[in-house]
Amino acid sequence: MSQRPALRFPSDFVWGAATAAYQIEGAVAEDGRRPSVWDRYSHTEGKVANGDNGDIACDHYHRVEADVQLMADLGLQTYRFSIAWPRVIPDGRTRANQAGLAWYHRLIDLLLEHGITPCPTLFHWDLPEGLEEIGGFRNRDTVSWFADYAALMAQEFGDRVTMWSTFNEPWCYAYLGHGSGAHAPGLRDPKAAVTVAHHQLLAHGLAVQAMRSERDGLALGIVINPSNIVSEGVEADEAEIRMIDGIHNRWWFDATLTGAYPADVIERYGELADAVQPGDVETIAQPLDWMGINYYFDILVQQAADRGLHMPEYPAVVGTEPSPMRAVHTDMGWPITPAGFTELLVRLRDDYPNLPPIYITENGAAYDDPVVDGRCHDERRIDYLDLHLRALLDAIEEGVDVRGYYQWSLLDNFEWALGYDKRFGIVHVDFDTLERTPRDSALWYRDVIARGGLPEHSD
Repeated sequence: MSQRPALRFPSDFVWGAATAAYQIEGAVAEDGRRPSVWDRYSHTEGKVANGDNGDIACDHYHRVEADVQLMADLGLQTYRFSIAWPRVIPDGRTRANQAGLAWYHRLIDLLLEHGITPCPTLFHWDLPEGLEEIGGFRNRDTVSWFADYAALMAQEFGDRVTMWSTFNEPWCYAYLGHGSGAHAPGLRDPKAAVTVAHHQLLAHGLAVQAMRSERDGLALGIVINPSNIVSEGVEADEAEIRMIDGIHNRWWFDATLTGAYPADVIERYGELADAVQPGDVETIAQPLDWMGINYYFDILVQQAADRGLHMPEYPAVVGTEPSPMRAVHTDMGWPITPAGFTELLVRLRDDYPNLPPIYITENGAAYDDPVVDGRCHDERRIDYLDLHLRALLDAIEEGVDVRGYYQWSLLDNFEWALGYDKRFGIVHVDFDTLERTPRDSALWYRDVIARGGLPEHSD
C-alpha cells in the first residue's frame, strides 16, 4: 500500500460546490414559471430513463433555507448555481416574473447571510419552451433576447453578486441537444447543432456587453467542458482526432480568447457554419475576467470498423468512434484520467497567452452508494476527488492560474437523460422522502476546505 502525502493549496484558493436549476429546483409550474425545453423533453415518452422528470427533483425551491444551511455546515465558501430563465422571464423575451425574481433574491440573501459567495450561471440548458417554439438558439433573434435577460439579471442582482458566467458547457447544448438528440430539445440536425454552437457564443458576447453596460465591477466568464482527445485501441486517424479537438475544445477557446474560429473546423464544416456572419467573432471575443473549466475525463476514441461512420456529436468527423469502456470507470462509464486534468490545464495555459484566471467549475464522479444505518460510505468518490485535486495542484505548481474549485454536485439530482439513476452528490438524496444525508465524501470535503488542502491518503 502506498501513501499520497498531505498537500496544501494556496491560502486564497476558494472552495465550493455546484448545481443547476432544472436538476434540483422542482416547482416547475409554481409562481409563474413556464416550461423549459427540458420540461417538454423529460415528459416525452422514451427520452429519459425510467420516464423520470424534474417536476420535483430535489425540491430545492421549497427547501432552500435548509439547503443553504447544509452548505454552511459543510464550510462551502462559494456556491455555483444556475438561474432558470423560464422562472424569471417565463416566455424568454417579454415580461419579467416578479415571483421568480423574488425567489432568487431570497437564495442570494441566504447565501450572503451564511458567508457563501454566490456564483450564478445564466444558461444551464433550460431554454424557455416559448423560445424553442420559434426556433430556440437556431433563431438568431434569441441571441438578443438572451442579452436582454443578462442585462435584467445584472440590474436585479448585480448589487450583491459580482461573479457570473453566461453559459455552461455550450458544446453539450449544441451537439447533444441538436446533433445526437440525446438531450433537449432532442434534434438530430448537424446544421442546427453548428448554428446553435455559434449563436450561443454570440449571445455570450452580447450578454457580457449588456451586463457591463448595466453595472461596473462585475466579474464575467463562461464555462467550457474541454477534454483531451486520446486515441486508445485501434489507432484513430490523426486528422479526425484533430477535428474532434477542434469541435470540442478549440471552437470555444479560439472564439472567446482569439476572436477567430479554428480555420480547419470552419473549412471542414463548410455550409454547416453559414450562421457565422461578418463581425460576429469580434463580438464574441469580449475580455473575460475568468474562465470556468468543467473536467471529468479524457475522451478516448479509436478508428471505427465502419470507415464511413459519422459521430453525431461531432459533425464532419468520420471513421471514428468511442473506445471500449475501461475496466475502472465511474457509474457513468467514464474513465478516470486525473493526469489528463493536469495536462489539459497546462495546454490551455500554453495555447492561450491571454487565458484569464481559471476556476474549476465542475469536477466529480457518479457512484451509487446507499445510506446504511444513517451513514453513506463512498470511498470511491473520495478517491476520485483526492486524485483530481492532486492533479489540479500539480497544474497550479506548473504555473496555471487556478483560483478555485467547485465540486459537482452538492446534491444527488436529476441527471438529465439518465434521470435519477446516476448520483453525483456528496449529499445523498432519498427521492421518495427527499431526505438529505451527507455522504462520507461531504465530510471529507468539509475537512479539505477547513485545512485548505488534502490529508494523507492511502491507495
